[in-house]
Amino acid sequence: MERNNLYPVFLKVRQLEVLIIGGGCVAEEKLRFLLKSSPDANVTMVSPMFRKATIAVAQTGNVNRIEGVYHKDYLEGKHMVVATTDRPEVNIQVYQDCRAQSKLVNVADNPPYCDFYMGGIVTKGHVKVAISTNGKSPTTAKRLRQFFEDVIPREYRRLG
Repeated sequence: MERNNLYPVFLKVRQLEVLIIGGGCVAEEKLRFLLKSSPDANVTMVSPMFRKATIAVAQTGNVNRIEGVYHKDYLEGKHMVVATTDRPEVNIQVYQDCRAQSKLVNVADNPPYCDFYMGGIVTKGHVKVAISTNGKSPTTAKRLRQFFEDVIPREYRRLG
């Protein structure tokens, strides 16, 4: 039987520097997910172009947008990197550059090139539940997220 050997952690991303390479739909999805869970995250995005919707999401947080193509110099001072371009060769280069510099990296939709996954999250006050299916079943993760959203009482919002 195959196991899920992932180690769950909760990162204080307001104390970290996050880099997202890309400005399209996938970049927007990753940024939205990050800001929903951690609105005070420090994020830099690099892309030759940004969709209007991506710009709108970026404006809701502490997000610095840089219009340009990826270069490994953008990794300096970053702790966590998410590559979301539609160019596999760029994403793999990001992965290789991050590995060489011991930076955590996620190449979207490409599990062999990921040090971490962005799983399903349920938040009620101080309670946060993270869900992972080891990338095997996003539908199951979504159903579990909906289940926990329904069963965790609202009173948890008042935990002190």
